[in-house]
Amino acid sequence: MSTSEPAGPEPSAESLLRATPPHRLVATAHRLLAERVGAEDVTVLLADYGLSVLQPVTHLPHTDEPVSAHEGPAGRAFAGQSPVVEITSVSSPTQAVHLPISVRGDRLGVLSVRLPRAATDTTTVLQLADFATALAHEVITAGRDTDLYLQARRTRRLTLAAEMQWQLLPGRGCARPEYVVGAHLEPAYTIGGDNFDWSTDADHFTLTVTDGMGQGIDASLLTSLAVGALRNARRAGIGLSDQACLADQALFAQYGGEKYASTLLLRFDLDSGVVSAVDAGSPELYRQRDDTVERIELDAQLPLGMFEETLYEEQTFQVEPGDRLVVVSTGVHSALGGDGGTFAERALRQILGATREEPPHEAARAMVDGLFEHFGTRELAADASVVCLDWNGRP
Repeated sequence: MSTSEPAGPEPSAESLLRATPPHRLVATAHRLLAERVGAEDVTVLLADYGLSVLQPVTHLPHTDEPVSAHEGPAGRAFAGQSPVVEITSVSSPTQAVHLPISVRGDRLGVLSVRLPRAATDTTTVLQLADFATALAHEVITAGRDTDLYLQARRTRRLTLAAEMQWQLLPGRGCARPEYVVGAHLEPAYTIGGDNFDWSTDADHFTLTVTDGMGQGIDASLLTSLAVGALRNARRAGIGLSDQACLADQALFAQYGGEKYASTLLLRFDLDSGVVSAVDAGSPELYRQRDDTVERIELDAQLPLGMFEETLYEEQTFQVEPGDRLVVVSTGVHSALGGDGGTFAERALRQILGATREEPPHEAARAMVDGLFEHFGTRELAADASVVCLDWNGRP
């Protein structure tokens, strides 16, 4: 007499998402959530390059009507990085839940799920939050094999220089218990020479902010070489000052001193809070401690690639739990108003103070928005980048 095999455990949502073709993640998410929590509608919204809107992912023409990235239920979920249950009429049989799609502090977008009203209990919302995190990992992985999610982020076409720069970035944010980083670039669709990069390991976090001279393709090629050289040196395990030296040699060998890249290199010791720094050019560093905003004055050394075989020296300073560090590029701190005053002199410190309670991602974006207000236009004359880091330290 034969007996049937007992049914195995139900496959996890993560394993089923991993098994789906890259372009079918949204369809698979809809099917899984319909089966497991009774979802009647599922929408994946990705933040556009300017962080102004959330764009729904569809197959053709790759996106539908966007919603605000800062207002409304989906916008609040994205900005606050926490689930938002949309308030609807008590007579409505369904209710929408909006959940951030994020990976280790890198904000990608929002998962919006419409459920029967009776299903929007705390346990289900927490399950949906876990699902949104799993989906975030798969969206990033799928981006290696399909253009769908990159296309969905665009409100218009990127310039070629901007395409190169966005592909060079590590992400928009990074988070660990010791720190949280958020960053923003503008003009998002025409960016040329500004870049930020980071890497973390067991005991250190390395951050660089680079401003390649020039505009367009020329600036993008220059910055790509600088960032590639810095990464190559960092991954060889050499010290911060030698990383700058090797990148300097690579740029000088290519351009002969005619073009150079201004770069700030920072390396955080996660145990002690001691920061090693090499200031090779123009990005400026500010620290907020309690209610005080101060610029950290570092020895100004030559930009990378300006002269042959430049030697660089490290300095150190200390960060304490609760400190916020903000790095701004030339396009931010040296932007001139109509009366000749710089943005740093007139508005930067004020915005730093006003955004102190905002998370780093929102603070970085608010500083660039302040730059737009300073000029009275969203058309910037130079690239602008802001990197904001909140330091928590280790117990």
